[in-house]
Amino acid sequence: MAAGFFSTVRRLYLALYNWAVFVGWFQVLYFAIQALRNSGSAAVYDAVERPLLFSQTAAVLEIIHGVVGIVRSPISATLPQIGSRLFVTWGILWSFPETRTHLLVTSLIFSWSITELIRYSFFGLKETIGSTPSWLHWLRYTTFYFLYPTGISSEVGLIYVALPYIKGSDKYCIRMPNILNFGFDYYFATLATLAIYVPGSPYMYTYMMGQRKKALAKTKKSN
Repeated sequence: MAAGFFSTVRRLYLALYNWAVFVGWFQVLYFAIQALRNSGSAAVYDAVERPLLFSQTAAVLEIIHGVVGIVRSPISATLPQIGSRLFVTWGILWSFPETRTHLLVTSLIFSWSITELIRYSFFGLKETIGSTPSWLHWLRYTTFYFLYPTGISSEVGLIYVALPYIKGSDKYCIRMPNILNFGFDYYFATLATLAIYVPGSPYMYTYMMGQRKKALAKTKKSN
């Protein structure tokens, strides 16, 4: 009885979480389209900032979900993907306003929002009614073929665009000497993050291809 109660609470919580974040990403995409039509790509970030910060930051809960066992997603896949997006969202776009009007912001926002609208609606329906339509299942495990490359390229591009501004700033840096006898340079940390994209991007792409193969194979068997 207790197990059934906790299972119901878990499903209710995950349904609410997924639909709440879905609404956030819907706002991001809607505001981005409106800004692009009315003012051009330079206005996209300012139009989407608030729902973007909410939706992307809410994804931190997905790491916690994996750690405590609410979902079965492996941390090895969840952590780098969410970590890189949080870094671009807060560590680049929010921290260095000079990057916000770049054309790559538009491709980033569209890649992220379309991906997440599909993903959160997929999991929202799964937790709400226990199943998803076949077309949404196909989109969930197929659209990454082109949305992941456009998204990851936009992330890398914006980090590169931000480098001169980071280098010319002391933001987030810890200079020696200090009481802790510890130094930190945000510019070199950003370069290290860029370097991680080199092995990380192919790993994630290969992982998603494997997930697609498994998911579509299960669908064929059930049919």
